[in-house]
Amino acid sequence: MTLLAAFDGSGIDGGLYSQVNRWAQAAPHWLDDLIKVWSALGLGVFAVFMLYAWWRARGLDSVVMARALASPVIVVVAYLANSVLKSVIEETRPCAQIPGSVSLETCPGSGDWSFPSNHTVIAFAAAASLWFANRRLGHIAMVLAVLMGASRVWVGVHYPHDVAVGAAVGVVVALLLAPMARRCGPLVDRMRAGALRPLLGPGAQPVVAHGYSGAGARRY
Repeated sequence: MTLLAAFDGSGIDGGLYSQVNRWAQAAPHWLDDLIKVWSALGLGVFAVFMLYAWWRARGLDSVVMARALASPVIVVVAYLANSVLKSVIEETRPCAQIPGSVSLETCPGSGDWSFPSNHTVIAFAAAASLWFANRRLGHIAMVLAVLMGASRVWVGVHYPHDVAVGAAVGVVVALLLAPMARRCGPLVDRMRAGALRPLLGPGAQPVVAHGYSGAGARRY
């Protein structure tokens, strides 16, 4: 059931959106084209990051693998949660609401609501969940998530508050779900012992000093 019909978010930060839109119109074409490509295709980078996290986790302990495998699941859950918010709020896109605004990509039609930003939710959910599997990768992904959110305002299809709330939704869902992946470590152990071993890898192998493998061997 819709709580708000065609909500006009311009009263929140429409002035800031208009200022960014003017910057985009005055920017060099190469910069606009670069941001437009990133805005449209950049989510693919996060998919590559998740694949990389899975590949690295093949040689690591089962908890790390569980966290890597949880990343795409978390992204899907965040996207679904965001879809519910969109259908409840029904905020009109700024490029269709604010006179004089120009979008660098086709302004979505009626029914494709603005709040919160799907692209931003996906990017931040991916970045936050990846942080639990690989700290360095998570930090890089978080920087790219910020750039993704900013690009959605720059190309003219979202208000800044769409992006801010989208980032919050993505991070909150990841913080709620990612820690639970630790409990799936034993499940990953069992799968590694079966037919899925080629997919999940052997996991972390103990290093034995001086070639000894007895009970008194030193492990690192």
